[in-house]
Amino acid sequence: MRKLKFILSGGGTGGHIYPAVAIANELKSRFPDAEFLFVGAKDKMEMQKVPQAGYPIKGLWIAGLQRKLTLQNAMFPFKLMSSLWNSRQIIKSFKPDVVIGTGGFASGPLLQVANSLNIPTVIQEQNSYPGITNKLLSKKANAICVAYENLERFFPAAKIVITGNPVRQDLLEIDSKRNEAQAHFKLDPNKKTLLVLGGSLGARRINQLIAKEIDVITALGIQVIWQCGKLYLDEYQHFSEKENVQVLAFIDRMDLVYAAADVVISRAGASSVSELCLVGKPVIFIPSPNVAEDHQTKNAKAIVDKKGAILIKESELDTAFATTFSNLISDENLQNELSQNIKKLAKPNATKDIVQEVIKLIK
Repeated sequence: MRKLKFILSGGGTGGHIYPAVAIANELKSRFPDAEFLFVGAKDKMEMQKVPQAGYPIKGLWIAGLQRKLTLQNAMFPFKLMSSLWNSRQIIKSFKPDVVIGTGGFASGPLLQVANSLNIPTVIQEQNSYPGITNKLLSKKANAICVAYENLERFFPAAKIVITGNPVRQDLLEIDSKRNEAQAHFKLDPNKKTLLVLGGSLGARRINQLIAKEIDVITALGIQVIWQCGKLYLDEYQHFSEKENVQVLAFIDRMDLVYAAADVVISRAGASSVSELCLVGKPVIFIPSPNVAEDHQTKNAKAIVDKKGAILIKESELDTAFATTFSNLISDENLQNELSQNIKKLAKPNATKDIVQEVIKLIK
């Protein structure tokens, strides 16, 4: 059999990069001698993260449109032309069998060119509310793998496949790791543990909230693992001096921290939501209001509508948080109900199902 070739494009945030790498890894396990090439945006985090995962990457000179008049926006047409031209060169010299886009600026021009050259394309849309790039690309794409229901409003219904989002496979079995997790984080097994997650870079508003409410939380007999993000470590590190509080910039062993947690406070980025469905712990979502099309709120609402989580808007934190949190902590039935309902929404085979769609397109 001839050597298969795949181009993957996704970046800007971990939420776009991680799924692309997971799909590549799964393809590689099925086709060990296949060739892979990633395409990203020149100054974004994929340029480091993808080589760390063991894949070559080429960068395009591309950025998104800002919402106000800026020099960035004035440069946009030139960047777009340059990216389309370079995408054409990359595709013509690499000759991929299938091109896969997981979102981010670079996937736009790359998939656009692949479509114009009649090379099969697959879009993997993580969010419950797609961005403008994927809406435009969907008209020509061969398959659109999604994580949420009711996306026919945005995409051609015949092309949609509900697969879920790729998630870390080490999260599939965390219940058996609880003792190891409590030892790893030096936790008291007789206390409940709150895990606070602000996404890979941290979240200013969640950090401010926890700083303000930390005494209320610990007074309830709760120990806290607080991932504040590397941008905020200097500001919040001193809270680690308190008893039962650990402030960390970043958590390497997500499987263990989820195993240790009894309740989670989290942003509602698509990959976080997918992980939390798999993990099945009671969650309070505090979506970031500063993302395109407010998609984090929509991601969280999709879970809340099925009684699988609690949602507090940033604007309502000062009035609603303390009561909501203590109600949740004191109500075992509510914790169990949220746990069982969010688990029903998990899609543990997402990566394999997406790769199945890719394989169908190999000519």
